[in-house]
Amino acid sequence: MKRPLVLPASEKDDEALQKLIEFYNETLGFCPNSVKTMYHRPQIAYAFIELNKAVMKNDGNVSSALKRMVGYISSNAAGCRYCQAHTIRAAERYGAENEKLENIWAFKTHPAFSEAERAALEFALVSSTIPNAVDDAISDKLRLYWDDGEIVEILGVVALFGFLNRWNDAMGTEMEKGAIESGEKLLKKRGWTTGKHKY
Repeated sequence: MKRPLVLPASEKDDEALQKLIEFYNETLGFCPNSVKTMYHRPQIAYAFIELNKAVMKNDGNVSSALKRMVGYISSNAAGCRYCQAHTIRAAERYGAENEKLENIWAFKTHPAFSEAERAALEFALVSSTIPNAVDDAISDKLRLYWDDGEIVEILGVVALFGFLNRWNDAMGTEMEKGAIESGEKLLKKRGWTTGKHKY
């Protein structure tokens, strides 16, 4: 793409937009251009932020780091390089061990991952493919380690990134410097590039 489909909103004197930016400065170290683009219709941006907060809230044993790794696996399956960089960055910022970050695609066999994490990440992968590949075997394995509420949290992450993957790939959202740095640091050896998200 020559440029993003829609450029991010940038009204410096808009107090509501600045509050959205502050929220993301805590989670990522910057406000994603995707949220600034949504802000052209503020209710979409606000609704998205509220959904994001609800999905990422920890009410069970699904850690913040695991949720971001679920988001990464889901975004990788969907092919969204923008979200891959954001989720791997957030996983690192929320305490994912370096060994897990460096071996996330070997989660099925790498000793850094627990059986519970393997079940969650496998579910993230098969629930993000088209057509959806969740079956009884995947479901039974997930239920061995996670209760109903925790499964809802995990699937909430997958669904949240399903929205974001489509938003950012169709929008051609420009990737921020911090996300590029994280992508190059943690994903480049597996062939990651900024793709359509750098202008």
